[in-house]
Amino acid sequence: MWVLLRSAYPLRILLPLRGEWTSRRGLPRSLVPGPPRRRYRKEALPALEVPLLPVTATEIRQYLRAHGIPFQDGHSCLRAPSPFVGASQLKDQTSATASFSLFINKTTGRFLCMTSLAEGSWEDFQAGVEGRGDGDREGVLLSEAPEAEDSEEVRRIWDRAVPLWELPEPEEAQLARVMFGLTRVTDDTLRHFSVRYLRPARSLVFPWFSPGSMRLRGLKLLGAEGQGGGVHYVETTIPRPGAYHNLFGLPLISRRDVEVVLTSRELDSLALNQSTGLPTLALPRGTACLPPALLPYLEQFRRIVLWLGDDLRSWEAAKLFARKLNPKRCSLVRPGDQQPRPLEALNRGLNLSRILRSALPAWHRSIVSFRQLREEVLGELSNVEQVAGVRWSRFPDLNRLLKGHRKGELTVFTGPTGSGKTTFISEYALDLCTQGVNTLWGSFEISNVRLARVMLTQFALGRLEDQLDKYDEWADRFEDLPLYFMTFHGQQSIRTVIDTMQHAVYVYDICHVVIDNLQFMMGHEQLSTDRIAAQDYIVGAFRKFATDSSCHVTLVIHPRKEDDDKELQTASIFGSAKASQEADNVLILQDRKLVTGPGKRYLQVAKNRFDGDVGVFPLEFNKSSLTFSIPPKSKARLKKIKDDNGLVVKKPSSSKKGAVSQNSETYSSKPPNPYQPDPCKPSR
Repeated sequence: MWVLLRSAYPLRILLPLRGEWTSRRGLPRSLVPGPPRRRYRKEALPALEVPLLPVTATEIRQYLRAHGIPFQDGHSCLRAPSPFVGASQLKDQTSATASFSLFINKTTGRFLCMTSLAEGSWEDFQAGVEGRGDGDREGVLLSEAPEAEDSEEVRRIWDRAVPLWELPEPEEAQLARVMFGLTRVTDDTLRHFSVRYLRPARSLVFPWFSPGSMRLRGLKLLGAEGQGGGVHYVETTIPRPGAYHNLFGLPLISRRDVEVVLTSRELDSLALNQSTGLPTLALPRGTACLPPALLPYLEQFRRIVLWLGDDLRSWEAAKLFARKLNPKRCSLVRPGDQQPRPLEALNRGLNLSRILRSALPAWHRSIVSFRQLREEVLGELSNVEQVAGVRWSRFPDLNRLLKGHRKGELTVFTGPTGSGKTTFISEYALDLCTQGVNTLWGSFEISNVRLARVMLTQFALGRLEDQLDKYDEWADRFEDLPLYFMTFHGQQSIRTVIDTMQHAVYVYDICHVVIDNLQFMMGHEQLSTDRIAAQDYIVGAFRKFATDSSCHVTLVIHPRKEDDDKELQTASIFGSAKASQEADNVLILQDRKLVTGPGKRYLQVAKNRFDGDVGVFPLEFNKSSLTFSIPPKSKARLKKIKDDNGLVVKKPSSSKKGAVSQNSETYSSKPPNPYQPDPCKPSR
C-alpha cells in the first residue's frame, strides 16, 4: 500500500484569480450567499522563483513501469490501481476495470481517485510512491471539502426550493415554464434531474450531487430577466465559479454508457435527454472553460458529442474542448438556423436525433478539397459580426478599426519609453477580461503586485487608497475575473514561457496572452550572439503558438531610439521586419511631446490583417483612475487612413478644438462609479 505524503510547499506556475464573475441579482437578501471565508489569504504559500517543469505522458508511463505500477491507457488519462482505497472498499470492487480507479492526467500529471476522491499534483503522487514528504501529513486526502458556511447556505436554499409541479398556483408554474422555455419539458424530466424552483428568487435550482454518495455539494441558481425583446439568464453558483465543478446529470450516468452529449446549459440537457433518451451532461461554466478536473469522469465514453450553443463562440469552444477530450472520439454540432441550441430545437419541434446524427467529426488527417472547407466558409459569411471577435466596451473607436479581438492572432504593440504602454495595454486586456475572455498576463518588467494594483484601479475606475473600506468589495469582484498571472520576472527562456502558456491554455482555456515585454524577457542572454536573430526566433515561436493554440497573443516590443519630434512607424519596432510581418495587428501608442505641457497621446492602428482598416484616434489619460477610456465631454474623432500605399498621412491635430479622448459614449453595462473624478476639479 502506498502512502501519500503531501509536500509542504507545492510548486506553482500560475497565480489564478478564480472564475468568471456572475451576478447574484434576483436572490432575496436572506438568501444571498455572502463572500466565502478566504483562509488562504493568510496562509497563502509564496510562489517559488523556479517554475515547475511540465511532465509528459511518456515520462509518466516510464515512471509507472519503473515502480511496477500497472496502468491502462485512456483517452486523456492513464488509469491505475488507487493507493487511497481501503481494504473494505477493495472488496467491493469486483472487476479489474473497477479496481483501476486512479486517473492520472496525461498532460498535467494531476491525479484523482474516484473511490476516495483524493487528488493532487504529479509531485504529490511521486512523493507518495517514494515515501517522501511531511510525515505529519500522512494519509491526508487532498480533495478539499466545501466550507461549512457554503454547506449551510446550500442546504437552506435547497430545502426552501420546491418542484415546479408542487407550486400552489398553476399560473405561477406556467409563468415559470414560459420564462425558462420549459413549456415542452415534462414534469417527469424535471423530476428525473431533481430540478426545483425557488419562489422568492424566481429561479430554477440545479443540484450538484457527489457521484455515488448523492451528497449535496452545491447549487446553481438560474434567474430569468427580460431584456429588450428577449430573455437574459443570470447564473449564481454556490460555491463560487472557480470551485463549482458540477457535471450536471453525472449521477444519472451508468457505467455501461459509452456515448454522451455535452451541453453548455442545464436547460439544454433536459431537452436533449427528454427528446433522445441519450445520456447528457451540462458543463459547469458553459463555453468559458472545461476544467481538467472533470476529464476523469468522461473517460468511459467512446463517443462524445459537443452541442454547446448556436453562435460562433460556442463553435470555437467546442473545437477547443475537443482537443482536451481527444478529438478522435468527439463530434461537433455546427450552429445554424436548423441546428439551434437543444432547448430551442425542442420548442421549435425539430428532430434532435437527426441533428445529432449530422454532427461533424472533430478530427481529420488533412483538408483535401474545398468540400471540407465550404461549411466553415459559409459559417463565417453568415456570422460576420461574430467572426470579427469580442468587441471592446471601453474603446469603441478601436472596434471601428480592428472590428474586434479574435483568437489565433498576433498583435504587436509599441510606443515610446514612458508613454504609458503597460498602463494602456492593462486596460485594453482588462476590458476583454470583463467580457469573459480568459486572460494570462506575462509581466517581465514590473511585478505582478504592481500590475494587479494598476488593473484593480482601472477596474474600479478610481483610486482606492483613500477608500480602503471598499477595497474588499472591489477585490472580490476583481478576483472572480478569469485573469491569471505568470510568476516570471526578468530574463526567461522562450521554451519555458511557451510551455507555461500551453499549460495555461490546457488548464484554464486561456484565449488571450499578454507578454510585456519582449526585450525584458530576453534579458542579456543574447548579447554575445546575434540579438536580432534571437528576437526573430522568439517572435516566430509566439506566432506559431497563437496559430496552433487558437489563442490571441499581444506582444509588447520597445521601439528603436527615435528623435522626440518624429512619430513612430511600423519600421520603428526594434529588431528586423519579422515582428511586423508576422503580426496580424500593429498598434502604436504615439506620444507627442509639448514644451508647455504633458503632450498629447493617440493610438495608431498601423496594420490590420483582418480587413485592412487602419487609422488613429486620440487618447486622454486620467491619472485618478489610470485609464485612457474615461468618457470625455464631446465626441472623439476617428480618422481612417485610405491612402493608396496604406501609409498614415494624417494625424489628429492637438491645436484644433475638440481634440479629446476617444471614448465618447458611456457604457451602461457598468454600475455607477463613486470614484469617477469630477472633471471640473484638478487631479491630485
